[in-house]
Amino acid sequence: MKGSVHVAGIGAITAIGNSVDECMRSFRQHTSGIGSITLFDSIHRGVLPVGEVKATNETLAANVGQPEYISRTALLGIQAAREAVASAGIDIAKWRTGLISATTVGGMDRTENFFPDFLQDNKKGKLHDVVNHACGRSTELIADDLGIHHFISTINTACSSSVNAIAYGTRLINHGMLDIVVAGGSDALSKFTLNGFNSLMILDREPCRPFDASRKGLNLGEGAGFVVIVSQRVLEQEKKKSLAVVAGYGNTNDAYHQTASSPEGRGSYAAMQKALAMSGLSLEAIDYINLHGTGTLNNDASEGTAVKRFFGEHLPKLSSTKAFTGHTLGASGGIEAVFSVLALTQQCVFPNLRFETAMPEVDIVPQQKFEETTVNHVMSNSFGFGGNCSSIIFSK
Repeated sequence: MKGSVHVAGIGAITAIGNSVDECMRSFRQHTSGIGSITLFDSIHRGVLPVGEVKATNETLAANVGQPEYISRTALLGIQAAREAVASAGIDIAKWRTGLISATTVGGMDRTENFFPDFLQDNKKGKLHDVVNHACGRSTELIADDLGIHHFISTINTACSSSVNAIAYGTRLINHGMLDIVVAGGSDALSKFTLNGFNSLMILDREPCRPFDASRKGLNLGEGAGFVVIVSQRVLEQEKKKSLAVVAGYGNTNDAYHQTASSPEGRGSYAAMQKALAMSGLSLEAIDYINLHGTGTLNNDASEGTAVKRFFGEHLPKLSSTKAFTGHTLGASGGIEAVFSVLALTQQCVFPNLRFETAMPEVDIVPQQKFEETTVNHVMSNSFGFGGNCSSIIFSK
């Protein structure tokens, strides 16, 4: 890489906490956020567990001073991005600052309610439920809230979206185009995504158990996670402490299937390979992997195979935090980037909840308890539909 790009601030809101500190407390206490649907009507309420953020739209809107009718995706993103900027403690208006936000759901949580109301109310539906539908609209709302005008962009590469947002931001800083980038992602639960994933028959009716032999599928979740990444010059001039360095990243596509990873994990293997090569680190240097680990039969076998093949005898500590948060789709890479930075700043690794028996396909035994230990380099994996695979490495 051309220069050091540093993480100066982090922010997150998830099913296990409405702030970074609350998330950290849940990790220490092994407290999962998976539970019943409470925030929207669904025939799957009481049947399919999810990872809901513990706040209504009204509460979120009041917290950030925004109208209730904007999408939940935008409200979650604004709260997490604000926390990240506050955590950095830098006046971003002084610098060339960009926002790169990832999402897959966009404003669907509002749009899906528009037409029933429209038809029942003599075609006088509330247009503000649809004007914020586009994925890019949530990015614009977050940017407006933060006062970012130099550069904004939206990325949607399914569940690898947020890692690609951070990688893109790192490139822009390295090429001297921006000084600071707020990067990450936000996604809200909706009936559209719940029904869609259920139609694929990959949702578990119990709290998910990634990498366990008895796993049956994933639990959908929601939330937002953002990091503030800055150039070396910004860090020095602002006299700020670096939380982590973006050491390397890789993005590939295994081109195997629209909604499944290749059995041998071709794309995930190549993404890890590229990230490690960019970082210049050895296999032995990686202390912890935040696995994509959705809990589906396909993903865990594919990722596990790739990880075992790549690391061989040098397998580091590893776990999937989706057993805590649920799978937050486009936001997952941003949320797990925050968790990866926490692993470095707090010198710890997180448990893989509900694991009991290793998969017969590949012998992967994840971390089962919260543990304080030496962590200098963390790899975070995010793999999406369409075969888009991304890995990123953060270093102390």
